[in-house]
Amino acid sequence: MTKTNLDANAWIQAAFRALTRGGPQAIKAEAIARELGVSKGSFYWHFKNVGALKTQMLQHWRREATDSIIEALETDGTSAAERLKKLVEVSTGSADEEYGGVLVEASIRDWARYDSTASETVRTVDEGRLAYLNTLFEQCGFNPAKRASSSAILYSSLIGLASLSHNGLADLRADLQFLLETLLKED
Repeated sequence: MTKTNLDANAWIQAAFRALTRGGPQAIKAEAIARELGVSKGSFYWHFKNVGALKTQMLQHWRREATDSIIEALETDGTSAAERLKKLVEVSTGSADEEYGGVLVEASIRDWARYDSTASETVRTVDEGRLAYLNTLFEQCGFNPAKRASSSAILYSSLIGLASLSHNGLADLRADLQFLLETLLKED
């Protein structure tokens, strides 16, 4: 893809990088166009306005960082414990680098503190992710109380460890794998 032939996804990725660097106020067509080395006209080819870009960002995040991951895990035919392990690998991988790095999720959560659309999207994503974790822990044989707690502990650890690892205070993948192994041994 050449710079003169950017698709909407290139703009969305650049908008996430802007979000990660400077918050939602940094999502501006002109600034993103400069980063991409194109004119603002390219932006308006794909989006009506910055609000439309932000809406598509949130839809993209939900689809790519949740729905498509769950779909892929559900079609691989492995046990629930193996899917949990793969989920840790996927969620701690480097796929988010083109979207702004490990802090992209934290940036979206910060955005959600001040924007009702972002807040509702984060809530929906969190509910879906927790429900999926709950299902996997249920398939591992956990009782209702234990699977709810295990889901919340694993998910909240992912969120917190991402921030710590950004500052070099944790190893996101290793620490999350250790936590999962501990949770799975307890049952």
